[in-house]
Amino acid sequence: MVADAAEERLRRWRLVLGGDQADGTGHALSGRDAAMDGAITALYGKGDTPRTGRDRAAGLGASAPAVARWLGDIRTYFPSSVVQVMQRDAIDRLGLTTLLLEPEMLQAVEPDVHLVGTLLSLNKALPETTKETARAVVRKVVEDLERRLATRTRAALTGALDRSARTGRPRHHDIDWKRTIAANLKHYLPEHRTVVPERLVGHGRASRSVKKEVVLCVDQSGSMAASVVYASVFGAVLASMRSLETRLVVFDTAVVDLTEQLDDPVDVLFGTRLGGGTDINRALAYCQSRITRPAETVVVLISDLYEGGIRDEMLKRVAAMRAAGVRFVTLLALSDEGTPAYDREHAAALAALGAPAFACTPDLFPEVMAAAIEKRPLPIPDAG
Repeated sequence: MVADAAEERLRRWRLVLGGDQADGTGHALSGRDAAMDGAITALYGKGDTPRTGRDRAAGLGASAPAVARWLGDIRTYFPSSVVQVMQRDAIDRLGLTTLLLEPEMLQAVEPDVHLVGTLLSLNKALPETTKETARAVVRKVVEDLERRLATRTRAALTGALDRSARTGRPRHHDIDWKRTIAANLKHYLPEHRTVVPERLVGHGRASRSVKKEVVLCVDQSGSMAASVVYASVFGAVLASMRSLETRLVVFDTAVVDLTEQLDDPVDVLFGTRLGGGTDINRALAYCQSRITRPAETVVVLISDLYEGGIRDEMLKRVAAMRAAGVRFVTLLALSDEGTPAYDREHAAALAALGAPAFACTPDLFPEVMAAAIEKRPLPIPDAG
């Protein structure tokens, strides 16, 4: 038993160290282990230096069929989460981005948010033979995200909308009797076996119409790829709620309103243009011009805040929107990757205006939006 455990430790160390003479294990691999080691070596080689362009020394070669076979191998030997990391490393280390333009390559990949971001950055370069395959890859990721995020988002926001619409002076047919009774139990008269309500709780007539407006203003610079993917999915979910009026605006140095495409987030994503500069001020000017009910509007700016436009004007717009009653939320990222590099000076200036900037995971986003709608403190994660 002890010998088996020692042998297993040697096997694992051999796979980790890569088989150089200096690895010190003296352990030889065979069968599945040898094939797994070959797949790892093809990507990471025997050194730590990333390879780009024509330097493909680790063994994948420059042909899409060879890479497609390697992708099939790693999906055989490793779990999906590891496969996604290895795919990302292959694109970064071995300069394989251009091979994603070939259909057989795309058919072999494990779809994930980062791959979608890469495909979107290549959108204009995709040949006709690859476009349908690329859309299928993007659609799979989008549908997976919608299944994971939609139910929780709708539940959190429906509750927030209901609470924000409650009134203490409802019309008779708008009284919420269950909540009214609960709120007045202390006024129960045992001799009459009844509750005398001193405070009525109900929903106003607005409950059957649009209650809140949400504007998602998303930076589409290259560093924000994952955020663009998640924002598009959340935008589609919010747009499906009749009590919300949702607008999705993406920007670099230009501003594009994708609201009309929110019924299909795949169309939204292929309407973006990852890369380029950033003009937050121009984007906020556009969003500000579309706000009709400031006190009932939530603006969510998703950006790393590296402003290429007019900084002072950007801050003045945020201040003006907040003074008019707009709830302004600044997200440095909407992804699972943590806080990105960001402009700390701009973040501090926004915080001074009452719009603190923080990174938000997709799982936290429904709670952030619910708090914004109810005008209560945002659930800002601990920076530590």
